[in-house]
Amino acid sequence: QVQLVESGGGLVQAGGSLRLSCAASGIIFSINTMAWYRQAPGKQRELLAVITSDGSTNYADSVKGRFTISRDDVKNTVYLQMNSLKPEDTAVYYCYTEARNRVTNNLYKYWGQGTQVTVSS
Repeated sequence: QVQLVESGGGLVQAGGSLRLSCAASGIIFSINTMAWYRQAPGKQRELLAVITSDGSTNYADSVKGRFTISRDDVKNTVYLQMNSLKPEDTAVYYCYTEARNRVTNNLYKYWGQGTQVTVSS
């Protein structure tokens, strides 16, 4: 059974930092892209950061320079270091992982359960 278990969310004051983790288990195919999204109340889910299997990264303008995505392929874990947090960063944060069956070329997409991040002013 595939599981993406997130941790590290919580309540922090503006200007503070948090580090989110997402550990994937039960995935038997090659993990390619890993990413973080967030969704604030009444808003659409927003892509924040992406990291590919070769370590290339991309960020949304809203978090560029403040957030850093990284991964540990031995642990099948993706991280999001969040610095200089703002009240508008308050949302539920979700990790996302893609894995590909290299025999059939089928792509599988997995989501974490979400972790709440609240930034107080």
